[in-house]
Amino acid sequence: MSTIYDKYQIIMGLETHVRVKSNTKMFCPCANAIELALEPNQNVCPICMGFPGMLPTLSAWVVDLAVRAAHAMRSTVQEKSIFDRKSYFYPDLPMGYQITQMYHPITIGWEVRTLIHGELKSFRIHHMHLENDAGKLIHVSWKTLCDYNRAGSPLMEIVTEPDFRSKEDVIGYLEELQKIMRWCWASDADMEKWQLRCDVNISVRLKDETILRTRVELKNINSFSSIGRAIDNEFERQIELYEAGKAPDQETRGWNDEKGYSTPLRSKEDAMDYRYFPEPDLLPLMLSHEYIQERTINELPIDRRIKYIEQYNLGADDARILSNDRTTSDFYETLVELTGDSKKSCSYITTILFSLFDASIEPISIVDIQSNVTEFARVIQLVNSDELSSTNSKRVIEELVKNGGKTDEIIDTLWLRQKNDITALEKIVDEVLANNASQVEEYRAGKVNLFGFFVGQCMKVSAGQWNPKVFTDLVKQKIG
Repeated sequence: MSTIYDKYQIIMGLETHVRVKSNTKMFCPCANAIELALEPNQNVCPICMGFPGMLPTLSAWVVDLAVRAAHAMRSTVQEKSIFDRKSYFYPDLPMGYQITQMYHPITIGWEVRTLIHGELKSFRIHHMHLENDAGKLIHVSWKTLCDYNRAGSPLMEIVTEPDFRSKEDVIGYLEELQKIMRWCWASDADMEKWQLRCDVNISVRLKDETILRTRVELKNINSFSSIGRAIDNEFERQIELYEAGKAPDQETRGWNDEKGYSTPLRSKEDAMDYRYFPEPDLLPLMLSHEYIQERTINELPIDRRIKYIEQYNLGADDARILSNDRTTSDFYETLVELTGDSKKSCSYITTILFSLFDASIEPISIVDIQSNVTEFARVIQLVNSDELSSTNSKRVIEELVKNGGKTDEIIDTLWLRQKNDITALEKIVDEVLANNASQVEEYRAGKVNLFGFFVGQCMKVSAGQWNPKVFTDLVKQKIG
């Protein structure tokens, strides 16, 4: 049934703040707020606190990671970018201004691609600029407490074009952005630790319109589920205003996820309100063409995800899981290169390895395993050549993960190698059938479920070291 909501279309653009994974803050040697500090105001100094006469020094490592992140978004890195002062007075900004890049950002243009419900979509990037973070305000009763641990921490602000038409678009883009930031090591982009937070700019128009109406900014939302709920609420709120003959104010609103509604924070500022001017204490940032090219990133998570589906014939879920982080993806890529078996390589990672990780008391991942990827490839090769059973391969994998070692040595030490000597296997089959003559007659009389009994007896006599596939074929030949 059609409703008033079907008349309207939502238009959204995003401003996403991603904390750069550098050891220090952007302009001083204080520890960066990658992890949340145990005590307030312990990672501060005269520079990030804005003491008189203290001058900023731009971190080279911040620039390095930002350039890598730009390549991961296929954005164009500028050989010259300029820092500006953005003036505003608020207790969380000890200097009374923010150092940012308003007019000449470090990168411009291009896109982030992702799969949403199986459809490949592209969302355009307008630009990315560098800026320092503000501190944190904690409101307790009638007091406001200031924690400056994260003041001065480096941020990449990534601004998109208004390309989003649903909350699924927004969440899909943010999930992919989180992946590529981790992929290029620029940021862990952990929303719970405020390493990634998002402002959503929303406007609503009739479906046959092409104009952009008044936009409202929802500020600093830091979970995917909260973003979805905030978008739904704002879409409905603006439609109700238009249906009542009103228009939304151009403003910034804060989202209260617990209560399920947003409230006004302030009117939406224009650039002139911040009185931007070039930062006098920093020279323009000049990057050589060689510097930029050295940090190029070739394959991205989405490239590998599509490759796994189209070339390796993996399912969509397996392709998503294997391209989710670079360590797992690189491990899988090497495993496929060594074994030539994309599906079995996938299965051994997503079922056996991940099950061992989940069962471990201590947190463990691929970076923690004790053996080289070549030993895991050897396991798959031996299974494919029928020298190791699938059941026993799990024991070998577990030993490789926990204690390391060489695959062949583990197999021989544990007496797990399957033997394929046809003559020797035939003798075992003949012995088993001769010792169970009455069961053979019952089988030939129609009791076909005895077949598994014969194979099981052969494996028992051989102490599990012989190939069950060969036993199965020989039993079939001999009892018909």
